[in-house]
Amino acid sequence: MKELGISKIEADKKITNSILGGYLDSYGAKNAKNIVLGNRAAVAKDLLVYTKQYVNSSAFKTEYAALKQRNKPEASKVQTPDEMQQEMVAQYKKSVAEMEGYIKKADANTKAIFEKSLVDTKKALAEAEDPNNKNIANYRKNYPNLLKTIQQGDEAQLKKWEEKYPANHMLYVKQRLQQFLAETEGINFDAELTIKNNKKVFVDRQYESKGQRWKMAFRAGKEVVETSRSFVEAWVAEIN
Repeated sequence: MKELGISKIEADKKITNSILGGYLDSYGAKNAKNIVLGNRAAVAKDLLVYTKQYVNSSAFKTEYAALKQRNKPEASKVQTPDEMQQEMVAQYKKSVAEMEGYIKKADANTKAIFEKSLVDTKKALAEAEDPNNKNIANYRKNYPNLLKTIQQGDEAQLKKWEEKYPANHMLYVKQRLQQFLAETEGINFDAELTIKNNKKVFVDRQYESKGQRWKMAFRAGKEVVETSRSFVEAWVAEIN
């Protein structure tokens, strides 16, 4: 922590942000670039050892549980036929009351228009109140199938949520570790660089088109990445 220039509290927060957020939270690690090349692999390993310990702490488990709960899909709300009819009636009653208010304030030029609208709205209200309303009857008929379809959709979303946020928090951590292994596989640390517009870029366009994480690993160097990959591979094998 001292070599990186951060406190233990800051380190814990960065580990939590990185694993739960899916990005490398390195902000404030002001001394990282000043670590001597020969010491970087050792520092990386020490950090990984600490990370492995920390993700089993109650503090990390609490953060994970909160993340999981925040992302839990809510059950869909479906109106019953009676609720739908009651809402329609309430809306038309509100419209009737508003229209009657407009008529009281209307001048001679607009009063007739509002009166016509009031007649149409009262007619719509009567239709909405009709127990044999065709739209409500059709909705009532299809309601059981609609509920079944929505329930199936909710169950599918819940299944995806459980897969993404397993009950065992270490299976979530494992996903992040596997992501790291996938994104740092087969890096050519001998790839040639050149200067373009005062910036280092890869000579090979294929490398230049790589993502930021691949480039971050390239900059970290072979010794750091290979040390980290060996540690993470062993760690992944332990997680069931």
